[in-house]
Amino acid sequence: MIGRMKKWLGIEGVKLELLLPEEVEAASGILQGRVRLESMNPHEVATIRIVLIERYARGRNTERLIDEYELGRTELGQAFSILPGESRELPFTLPFAFIESNIDAFGKKNFLLKGLAKAAKAANQVSSDFRVEAEAQVKGVALNPFDKKTILIKH
Repeated sequence: MIGRMKKWLGIEGVKLELLLPEEVEAASGILQGRVRLESMNPHEVATIRIVLIERYARGRNTERLIDEYELGRTELGQAFSILPGESRELPFTLPFAFIESNIDAFGKKNFLLKGLAKAAKAANQVSSDFRVEAEAQVKGVALNPFDKKTILIKH
């Protein structure tokens, strides 16, 4: 009974870990990494979904606004079994594209406006943080294993 409950909740089940570079060049438009899977019990992994998300914050104090944008998504769709004590690393390539803000578009018009756009971003406390999230769909488990890691994307 307790064993079935543990399996259903994913306890002692598949553990997922993202292995990513510390920083990525924005111009490349590609993030390459690996997903490590380990398990204490036999399980069947159906798919692994990997997403790159930008957390875009602007404004001050009570007027602070935060939006999240999905910049890229990939799915490792090959189903496989993972045995007890086994560790698997699966490589992935995640293509991504930035969503340009109004201030960035204004700054790209010419080199004089670039400095003005930079000052406007500083005055409005604009910041972007990036994270990668991965979730594995495991058959027979209610709570799927997942991991998320922050990453630096250089412009």
